[in-house]
Amino acid sequence: MNQVICQAIAERKLLEFTYDGYPRTVEPYCHGITTAGNEAIRCYQVAGGSSSGKVPGWHMMTTNKIVGLTVSQQTFPGQRPEYKKGDKGMSTIFCEL
Repeated sequence: MNQVICQAIAERKLLEFTYDGYPRTVEPYCHGITTAGNEAIRCYQVAGGSSSGKVPGWHMMTTNKIVGLTVSQQTFPGQRPEYKKGDKGMSTIFCEL
């Protein structure tokens, strides 16, 4: 899954998957290990559902809850002004925009 996520980040392609029972479409910005020790992605969700109701919005999603990951052919324009490189929520970063 790491390689797929990192390639999507490098190519600025949307990711689609189910997470906590909700279909999601996200712009992936960072993939790594959180400060809590979980493999995760920092992403901006642009479509789908969420138990928090924050769509669109920023989310940290652990990869062990991602089901049916696919890379869309649809791209996103790039850096949102709210995202800061060197994500402080990650202790290790595998790849980031």
